[in-house]
Amino acid sequence: MLKLISHAHVFAPEDNGVCHLLIGGGRILAISKSLDDLRSATAEEIDLDGARVVPGFIDGHAHVTGGGGESGFASRVPPVPLSRFTSAGVTSVVGVLGTDDTTRDTRALLAQTRALREEGLGAWCHTGGYHLPPVTFTGSVRDDIVHVDPVIGVGEVAISDHRSSQPTLAELLRVASDAHVAGLITGKAGILHLHLGDGPRGLELVRQALDTTELPPRVFNPTHVNRRKALFEEALELAARGVTIDVTAFPVAEEEDAWSATDSVIRYLDSGKPPARITVSSDGGGCLPVFNEQGEMLSMDIGKPAALIDALVDLLQKGVPLASALPPFTCNVAELLRLHDRGRLAVNYAADLLVLDDKGAISDVMIGGSWHVRAHQQAVYGQYESNIQSGSE
Repeated sequence: MLKLISHAHVFAPEDNGVCHLLIGGGRILAISKSLDDLRSATAEEIDLDGARVVPGFIDGHAHVTGGGGESGFASRVPPVPLSRFTSAGVTSVVGVLGTDDTTRDTRALLAQTRALREEGLGAWCHTGGYHLPPVTFTGSVRDDIVHVDPVIGVGEVAISDHRSSQPTLAELLRVASDAHVAGLITGKAGILHLHLGDGPRGLELVRQALDTTELPPRVFNPTHVNRRKALFEEALELAARGVTIDVTAFPVAEEEDAWSATDSVIRYLDSGKPPARITVSSDGGGCLPVFNEQGEMLSMDIGKPAALIDALVDLLQKGVPLASALPPFTCNVAELLRLHDRGRLAVNYAADLLVLDDKGAISDVMIGGSWHVRAHQQAVYGQYESNIQSGSE
């Protein structure tokens, strides 16, 4: 049945005022200021009475198979279930492998990505992990991206981190070149998604790549760039050169030498750098470790997809207009990842949307025209979550 969402205050992400949306076949069929133009006897009407409707979040960095493993086998984080994403407003996700690309591999990542797709989530993944040569499905980064549908790039490859394979510039460029050419062949993202550690070399390898090769800046996509304040300043300069930088919505203590995702977005917008070249991701399911000088783990936390909506609410509370706060969570990510029908509320785009209450919290989540969260209640669970909810074993 067609769905007619009426009297929605639409942020597409730009503020379009109160509109009415006709949804069918998983797509936005029409957006109109006139309700009479869209009314149909076969459409189920949902009157939002002026509530804000925004595009679903695209989480460009999540450990869908679980991260961790840096403190023994028992520290491996379990896979992230469907509702952990959808309840947080994530309608599309990109899965990555992290430090442990030995007991977890691209095959397992592909399987979990496809499982999330079967459960209704938009899902893609990168090939490889922290280390070079990368762990791939076909034996080649280029072939993985070209021939395996969910694979859109390579990463997260670690640099400036004691857990990395300490890649040389030549090694990094070979992988970046393969990703770029594969992107040209397929129209996929074709990016090298780079994990940044705490090391003093920071983004030096990326600067060298831009200075010495013909590879376009968009190929290089560093993440966690807010983990040190000086690293964020380096990232700002790269954004001015055409690199899209990704900040992580991890918890930041007041005395910590890091910027929260909220502070990072505000500082970025105030810097005058191109507004489309910053994204925010959750690191959901990933390990957030603290190491000593010998590389031994002292403590760990786990990234949460809900950190995205928490960051958005914080931005709104700090006075950032919703239309300015949304792009790093939505259309900026879609543009980088070449997900051409996501990240915006527009005709012929996927019907992935969130309804926000008056406090900015998520009250409803629609993915592909189906409600996954309705009136603050989870409506759809993953397969094994359903068993848990029903009491089955």
